[in-house]
Amino acid sequence: MRVLAAMSGGVDSAVAAARAVQAGHEVIGVHLALSRDPQAVRESSRGCCSLEDSADARRVCDKLGIPFYVWDFSDRFKADVIDDFIDSYARGETPNPCLRCNEKIKFAALLERGLALGFDAVVTGHYAKLTQPADGGDGYLRRGVDPDKDQSYVLGVLGDKEIAHCMFPVGDTLKPDIRQEAKELGFSVASKPDSYDICFIPDGNTQAFLGKHIGLRPGMIVDTAGTPLKEHDGAWNYTIGQRKGLDIKQPAADGKPRYVTDINAQTGTVIVGSKADLEVSVIQADRLKYLHPAMTGTFEAEVQVRAHGCVAPCLVSVDAENDFMELHLHEPLSGVARGQAAVLYLPDPDGDIVLGSGTICGTR
Repeated sequence: MRVLAAMSGGVDSAVAAARAVQAGHEVIGVHLALSRDPQAVRESSRGCCSLEDSADARRVCDKLGIPFYVWDFSDRFKADVIDDFIDSYARGETPNPCLRCNEKIKFAALLERGLALGFDAVVTGHYAKLTQPADGGDGYLRRGVDPDKDQSYVLGVLGDKEIAHCMFPVGDTLKPDIRQEAKELGFSVASKPDSYDICFIPDGNTQAFLGKHIGLRPGMIVDTAGTPLKEHDGAWNYTIGQRKGLDIKQPAADGKPRYVTDINAQTGTVIVGSKADLEVSVIQADRLKYLHPAMTGTFEAEVQVRAHGCVAPCLVSVDAENDFMELHLHEPLSGVARGQAAVLYLPDPDGDIVLGSGTICGTR
């Protein structure tokens, strides 16, 4: 096959590209330029997609003897990821920009251009398992074998059309073994640290970034009874489950810590309560994505609401006509916020299968 290897500049994408070459595919390396901000050029960056990362990706492609290109997706990245991130916080949500980048840029946009140019698939270094029917598999997305690095959650926002053109060569391997393989291949990125930061916030100060783009929107922090406790500069400063940084002078009646339990962006009201007040039993989600035939009607599944969060069994009811689903949790979950993804799994001995996902729009 003729495939595009998405080269982030890290060790995982490097080994993924190498395995695609070893498998006999015609491989072209592509690095996505997502920002024109010079601050993105940081030595030893803990984010991704900097010029340093581009140079690392080029060196890997040179080592593999494959062509290397840089594709400028900065305009689309700004519209689909950065602006969406800002707008979501302005609505009182807690978005995950890496999920949106995977959905809109690293797969949708990349695949759109790649397929138009005659490529068959996109190869990435994500830790997830996927064996297409053409290769004797069932075509279902599964968790990677390394529980500490599994990235099936961030891929759960893709649709079946994208998954049909994906390859994840490193999903069947533990991360230490990937680093060893990279070392044996002579890649300079073998010991490069993993990326963690939000790439478009170089200094890591999310509150300052949001304050610059959203501006001051004063409101009140109140308790669950509606009693005013403190004025704030903007609800975007807070996230569901937050405990630190509230700076509320008067202690709670029971003397226990307070947590942000809800945010009303329209009124600018931030509600705080006890840890028990964070628990929810019902999750509602829209913007549904379907990756398995079982994602229909009413069924039992497991849900994950954070990239590294635990899973919870639930009863799912899908209303496809209205692009909506409701999850009734068998045990309450804490800290569930609007804007996060609810990714559904079907337990399987060969790796839990991703059924699909939705964007959380409500809880109770």
